[in-house]
Amino acid sequence: MPQRILVIKLSALGDFILALGSMAAIRRTHKDAHITLLTTRPFVDIAQRSGYFNEIIVDSRPKAFNVAGWLYLFKMLNRGNFTRVYDLQLNDRSAVYYRLMLKKPEWSGVIKGASHFYANPDWRQMHAFARHKTMLAELGMNVSIPDLSWMKSDVEFFGLKKPYVLLVPGSAPTWPEKRWPAIRYGALGFKLIKQGYDVAVLGTSAEAEVIERVLKSGPGIIDLSGKTSLYDIATLARGAAAAVGNDTGPTHLIAMSGCPTIALFSGASHPELSAPVGDAVTIIQSDDLNDISLDDIMKNFKPRVVA
Repeated sequence: MPQRILVIKLSALGDFILALGSMAAIRRTHKDAHITLLTTRPFVDIAQRSGYFNEIIVDSRPKAFNVAGWLYLFKMLNRGNFTRVYDLQLNDRSAVYYRLMLKKPEWSGVIKGASHFYANPDWRQMHAFARHKTMLAELGMNVSIPDLSWMKSDVEFFGLKKPYVLLVPGSAPTWPEKRWPAIRYGALGFKLIKQGYDVAVLGTSAEAEVIERVLKSGPGIIDLSGKTSLYDIATLARGAAAAVGNDTGPTHLIAMSGCPTIALFSGASHPELSAPVGDAVTIIQSDDLNDISLDDIMKNFKPRVVA
């Protein structure tokens, strides 16, 4: 009977992407196991397409008095007959899951009493990728930047001509301080266009106002906002000469796809804990992103040649 394993990773997008290497390592280590992922609704599709998992359980994050929601989680966690859990979430919610399990499985994480307790006292000060890497290394796993070639789509109809550069000027609406000024993204795009690049801006409808300012200040920039899936972004990243973006999920995905990426961090972010991971990532940080100039970007702009 195959081993039954549970992997826990909920959100947000950047954190989920940083955990893909660990998920891939768990799959490689347990080739014949039945592996279930406990996650939230936005990540079901990417988890299914990854090929890392046999089953997905969705945590709807029930409120304290949502009896039906908690009963569902209780049943799913106990019905799974899990023999081992890899906790990649590492927070108080993981402890709730642990308490819900009547028969305690082997558990890799930071819950005291766990069979494979991660005893590093400095884990909270570690980068998320390094934290998982060292935790799983104790169990003989080698976590590396994953091959994301399975994240693919047809991007021909976007009409981008090589060489092209991707810009990610948005962020979660609750974190406006994570955004480098839109007018400077526009100026950067216009400068790169004059140098012979196609330049495309990525984003969602929640970032429409920011992207509109970018487009107005950067004539010729191609607007792909609201048009791209995560698979489109990964595919575009593999063909891009370079990318510049704020501390937001798509920047993490672009960097992990191998694209030379400049990631901009304000004082509201901590790159030592959550910088994008990739083969060619440059971090520029300032407490106030207004203090980062266009020249600062161009000094660190190191595009690649893509056939």
